[in-house]
Amino acid sequence: MKAILVLQDGKAFEGQSFGATGERAGEVVFNTGLTGYQEIITDPSYKGQIVAMTYPHIGNVGINPEDGESPGLHLTGLIVRDLCPAPSNWRASEGLAEHLARHGVMALTGVDTRALTRHLRARGAMKGIISTESGDRARLQALALAAPSTSDVDLVAQVTCPAPYAWEEGTDPQWRLAWPPAAGRPWRVIAYDCGIKHNMLRLLVDLGCQVTVVPAGFSAAEALALRPDGVLLSNGPGDPECVPYLAENVRRLAGRVPIMGICLGHQVLGLALGGRTRKLRFGHHGGNQPVKDLRTGEVQITSQNHNFVVDLESLPAGEVEVTHVNLNDGTVEGMRHTRWPIFSVQHHPEASMGPHDAETLFRRFIEMIADFQGARG
Repeated sequence: MKAILVLQDGKAFEGQSFGATGERAGEVVFNTGLTGYQEIITDPSYKGQIVAMTYPHIGNVGINPEDGESPGLHLTGLIVRDLCPAPSNWRASEGLAEHLARHGVMALTGVDTRALTRHLRARGAMKGIISTESGDRARLQALALAAPSTSDVDLVAQVTCPAPYAWEEGTDPQWRLAWPPAAGRPWRVIAYDCGIKHNMLRLLVDLGCQVTVVPAGFSAAEALALRPDGVLLSNGPGDPECVPYLAENVRRLAGRVPIMGICLGHQVLGLALGGRTRKLRFGHHGGNQPVKDLRTGEVQITSQNHNFVVDLESLPAGEVEVTHVNLNDGTVEGMRHTRWPIFSVQHHPEASMGPHDAETLFRRFIEMIADFQGARG
């Protein structure tokens, strides 16, 4: 079936539909990952977005029950150059097209994704609409323009869990790094679910933590009543300024309990500590972003998925120290508070880029908890 993607500036890309049919609008972004499309389509951070994959062959290894990062699919649409119609992998249980159709996600194949990516790089990320129902470009452009942007909606509220729950699953032993659990008693960690990826929770369990996942709207008083040893602020979709309630709760937790933030959690921490955030021209989406640790000089190639960053100039001087920067554009990739046990990173250390190098940040979180509890006696 023929289908079309029309951007808000009128630029159109034709292709063939796979997945669901109909019309869906969202923000169009490109992802430079060579692998991991299942993790991408199940990442709640893509809520409200149409994702174009720059790698040309997608679907080669199908879909399996183990590699999802959340229970469902969250992106609005998927754009690929060549869909593999016959996946080949011993772990696969179904093909990508069948999986997308079953979850109601629209997708296009046969699109010149190189041209689309170059257009988005030149013009910036923009809204677009996929349609299998109409080829009227003027009508579709008007619908794309009228669609809400990711800064108009609290997308976190659409992906967070409805109630607290305990998480007990660790990493599958065949993939697990041989870390010993943290010494001493198991630490109680609260993970704020802003669209959390399962691998963050698995790594905390691997380190011996007792993990409770709570909704993004969980108050600071409710969190402290659970007597946590540490708090994790997760990744999630959209504009961090659309979740002011979370920033306010983080402000009330700061200094009272160790906090680690990842991606959106990093941005929310920036707001809670008195900084500002801003939107990037076309975002960082993919697995090839070089990040430098300013304290050690070490450079890591990281996995990232975000459209917003913490504004470096807005951070309170003397209170917040920048610890990591992106070597492509100089944006803030990590920070820490100079007095309180708080640190955060913009990239995704749980996403297995090294495959284990950035995971040491989770051990740093556990060590920070142990130090804080030791200082309190």
